[in-house]
Amino acid sequence: MASLIAENLTVEGGITGEGELHIDGIVRGDVRIGKLTIGDTGHVEGSIYAEAVEARGRVIGAITAKQVRLYGTCYIDGDITHEQLAMETGAFFQGRSLKFQRPAAPAPAAANPVKVETPALEAPAAVSAASASGAPQPKPVF
Repeated sequence: MASLIAENLTVEGGITGEGELHIDGIVRGDVRIGKLTIGDTGHVEGSIYAEAVEARGRVIGAITAKQVRLYGTCYIDGDITHEQLAMETGAFFQGRSLKFQRPAAPAPAAANPVKVETPALEAPAAVSAASASGAPQPKPVF
């Protein structure tokens, strides 16, 4: 069962939890929650961090969530970082849509690593038109 911030309530400060929250009132502060639903009259001024966000109301701030759904009645002014983003016709969204970047898988370790040996002392390599043509080159003096 979701917790509810009713239409006639204003919360000044952040909200943190792991469950579900439904906001019909006003929250001025960051919201960190498992699942967030912002109702038609709901208003959040702050950053939102959640697994899933459904927005019908107003958000002034960034949203970071795996799944974000913007309904036709919502007004979002801020960046959205997401894995999945769905937006209905009529939704207002001003900001950037940023897809989560999954970390690249590490390269598989080689079964037999190749050992490269270099000589202890090498002569400097000089490339010139003569060496490219195959003409004999003078030996370097040390």
